[in-house]
Amino acid sequence: MTTIHWLEENSPANSFPNIKQALTEPDGLLAAGGDLSVPRLLEAYKNGIFPWYSDDQPILWWAPDPRMVCFLEELHIPKRLRSFLRKHEYTLRFDTAFTEVVKACSEPRDEHDGTWITDEMLEAYCELHAQGYAHSLEVWKTEFEQEKLVGGIYGVAIGQMFFGESMFSRETNTSKLAFITLVKHLKHWGYQLLDAQVESPHLRTLGCRTIPREQFSVILGSASPVIMTHSWRLIPEILVT
Repeated sequence: MTTIHWLEENSPANSFPNIKQALTEPDGLLAAGGDLSVPRLLEAYKNGIFPWYSDDQPILWWAPDPRMVCFLEELHIPKRLRSFLRKHEYTLRFDTAFTEVVKACSEPRDEHDGTWITDEMLEAYCELHAQGYAHSLEVWKTEFEQEKLVGGIYGVAIGQMFFGESMFSRETNTSKLAFITLVKHLKHWGYQLLDAQVESPHLRTLGCRTIPREQFSVILGSASPVIMTHSWRLIPEILVT
């Protein structure tokens, strides 16, 4: 019988088991319980662990093997996207609508889908954002002199790592526009890696690939402690494709 490590809500933030203890089925399930406090979330990300659960479950913590990542220099822009990137009329900004981006990402993709971004998760990541760890990139469209949010991505930045959490699209290619723009900025600022967590055919088309969890941990160990000093502001000149 398989048992899962249980975290008490008042347990120390660093009480996660070694990620090598994660289950192979379901892939990467490591622990359950605890809370979504900022110290625990930061400790989790620094060790290659992230929360992912539904409203009817306890907090579940994961460290899958293999891990999907984007090496920033391997960003791939399909030919059909290049013309769109040159000609689009959207406005992009960092960190001007973080809560709205997370809420948009939490919307079910169809009537049969639920969401893993619970109210508890929304509150936790908004607190990470308030403390300077979580960031969003928004895609805006102006209609009748009013802006509306049509795409975006958000995640957590620690050292030279960006842990992508989710993205959404309300118009064709706007999530891809957000992803590509984010990757270009991370590369410009000196980041090492964007963590995409789990396998996604959609992200493979943009250059993401899987690597062994052990390799991911090695990269994480060198990238997380680095102190980054840059402003989360859009740099238009790096977007030319």
